[in-house]
Order: sequence, then C-alpha cells, then structure tokens
Amino acid sequence: MIEAPDGHEGAGFFATSLEKVVGMARKNSLWPLPFATSCCGIEFMATMGANYDISRFGSERPSFSPRQADLLMVMGTIAKKMAPIVKQVYEQMAEPRWVLAMGACASSGGIFDTYSVLQGIDRIIPVDVYVPGCPPRPEAVLDGLLRVQDLAANESLRRRNSPEYQELLASYNIK
Repeated sequence: MIEAPDGHEGAGFFATSLEKVVGMARKNSLWPLPFATSCCGIEFMATMGANYDISRFGSERPSFSPRQADLLMVMGTIAKKMAPIVKQVYEQMAEPRWVLAMGACASSGGIFDTYSVLQGIDRIIPVDVYVPGCPPRPEAVLDGLLRVQDLAANESLRRRNSPEYQELLASYNIK
C-alpha cells in the first residue's frame, strides 16, 4: 500500500494527468524515418555519429519502415517525380506522426527553382518543423528534433481527431 499525503493508507494517487504521461512517452521515443536524397543526408549521418549522439534524445533507432516510424525527416532535394512517393510514405505512417523538413531544398526548393524540383514538401504533406541551412549543421538538426519533441510532449490526445486537423489532412488529399 502507498501512504497518502494525509497519513492514510490507500491505493495511491496520480500526481499528473494521462495526457502528460503519454506526451512524455512520445517525446522520449521518437523513431525517425530518414528520407535523404542529397547532401542533407550526410549531415544527418554526422548527427547520428558519436560526436553529436542523437541517441541522447531517444531517437537512436532510425526506422526504414514507415509503419514503424513516427517522425518523417525529409532531407534534400525532392524532385516532382519523387513527390508521390514521399506522400505515400507519409500516409503509411501511423498516427501520431510528425514531419521535419531539413535544409533549404526540402523546405523551399533551395537554389533549384526549376520545373522538375518541388518547391517545398509542404505542398504535398503538412510540415511540423523546418530546419534551415544548406546543409544544416548537426546542431541545427538536434534543435529541430528538440522542437519536434516539444510538440510531441505538449500535443493534446484529441488534437488528431479535431475537425481542424482533419480539414488540414483533407487539404493535402490525405486520408
């Protein structure tokens, strides 16, 4: 038996809400799916290395299966022919899922303002965090991961079922 603050024995009590416990679990167990197409992928590899050690943040297990990942990290130039694949990967991920656009190319097309390059992945899927740079330093990648962790920790359990969120997904033609 656990002793209650008033001195009586009881079954115990919770000092926090269920949402905070779930948020803490989500925050500390993000499994990234790296979708690297160019030089930003090299910076992600450096972030995974011993000097920066992304495992300190609970993200040491990159998942290369969308069904086992909850953080899509899009890095590098996305050609328009690649856009349907990125969208399909996003759709295959289970809820809740977050997206991090890493580098100038994934965020806005970068220096490639051409007919064949997608001018930002936010044209096909919703993006939660943008990491600037060309390519961004590993410190910036870790900062972006910390921002996603803050979103995961503080997101309401009901947000994903809200009409606003469903409307956002519908605007991208995502089920």
